[in-house]
Amino acid sequence: MAPALSRTLGPSSVAALRPSPSRGPPRAALAPQGRRPAGARGVRWEAGRGRLVGARCASAVAEKAAGEEEEAAGEEFEYQAEVSRLMDLIVHSLYSHKEVFLRELVSNASDALDKLRFLSVTDPSVLADGGDMEIRIKPDPDAGTITITDSGIGMTKDELKDCLGTIAQSGTSKFLKALKENKELGSDNGLIGQFGVGFYSAFLVAEKVVVSTKSPKTDKQYIWEAEANSSSYVIREETDPEKMLTRGTQITLFLREEDKYEFAEPTRIQGLVKNYSQFVSFPIFTWQEKSRTVEVEEEESKETEETAEGEKEKKKKTITEKYWDWELANETKPIWMRNPKEVEETEYNEFYKKAFNEFLDPLAHAHFTTEGEVEFRSVLYIPGMAPLSNEEIMNPKTKNIRLYVKRVFISDDFDGELFPRYLSFVKGVVDSNDLPLNVSREILQESRIVRIMRKRLVRKTFDMIQDIADKDSKETTRNFGRALANL
Repeated sequence: MAPALSRTLGPSSVAALRPSPSRGPPRAALAPQGRRPAGARGVRWEAGRGRLVGARCASAVAEKAAGEEEEAAGEEFEYQAEVSRLMDLIVHSLYSHKEVFLRELVSNASDALDKLRFLSVTDPSVLADGGDMEIRIKPDPDAGTITITDSGIGMTKDELKDCLGTIAQSGTSKFLKALKENKELGSDNGLIGQFGVGFYSAFLVAEKVVVSTKSPKTDKQYIWEAEANSSSYVIREETDPEKMLTRGTQITLFLREEDKYEFAEPTRIQGLVKNYSQFVSFPIFTWQEKSRTVEVEEEESKETEETAEGEKEKKKKTITEKYWDWELANETKPIWMRNPKEVEETEYNEFYKKAFNEFLDPLAHAHFTTEGEVEFRSVLYIPGMAPLSNEEIMNPKTKNIRLYVKRVFISDDFDGELFPRYLSFVKGVVDSNDLPLNVSREILQESRIVRIMRKRLVRKTFDMIQDIADKDSKETTRNFGRALANL
């Protein structure tokens, strides 16, 4: 249900002022030749000394001025009641870490790109505007802002009201419902959003959020604007030609004073993208400061040497200069999404080193997909170096098993719930498209599902250890025998 319009309309039309009936000719006779009688609503005739001295459309002028002023300021809408009640909960209680705002907004951007890609199957015209399908994130430490831009499906004015003015009724949920009715678009759609609250996580760090968006369904671009402590938001049409988007959505966060130093820092943003959104399907670029070496001419001294040709010899030196440019943040691809038969051993090793910051090749790996009651994909590794102590083997804080939902990082802190502590030296990723997470997408809710996943992960780990033992028992003993004997 769209939120109710709450703006106060301008004054109603002013009723026509009628001249006194006791003096002068009838009103129709006072009207000039070729013009309508002054009976039209909102027209005021002024008479004096038996003749017409002037006329003006008072109410029309007033309403036009009010309309122009209102158009520039935009229309103000009240949030749906549920949004007002839950905004405080989202900001103060729903998420355990502020940094997840970037994960949620990047996930929304990925959804928008997915929608565009799948709709283009039946309607290629949505791609007519051109442009790469990508996400760009630009932090500005001086202004204290973060701008996230995607070239996805964008939103119309009505969609802005429906999706950003209503909680738990996101565009993604509606789109999924539509997909079920249209089998031709396929079920493996890759959409991330489920709960419709991810956008509001922006207010974890922002005091004001401005959304500029353009849908291929319309030629108009709209701006949605709201402040953290407000019960309403404003929508207006974009009129600045320099700010027009080809298509897609641009979200600008005006950071709170206490969050500017941390989250407007480019290296911090780069790290968050690599942690949470490294395996998102679309390229993510972040605005980063870089350096390069260039040769420049040295300033000439008073005593200059001349060459035999009579020309001055110009000396050069190498300096390092700073510059800003876009940098791809998610180079590593989710190897677990590929067919194991198509992945080379070297690719498994390279993924392991990049994902877990290791320098040795793993001793073994297991790449598998489970189906049935619980469906997930996983790649598990036994490290090339044995644990150095019993504490390292039994340490629940190693965070070596990383849980993803649709390639978006959720958590690596399970304290033995998803993987037993005695196997905490094993490293790997687990990814599912449909796990029972809580609304903040941080906690697995159904213990029965967790037990099933844990059972299958442990079985695959034991199979890896057994394979190592069958192939080379000496190497197994040398690397892991002593450590595992103490379990």
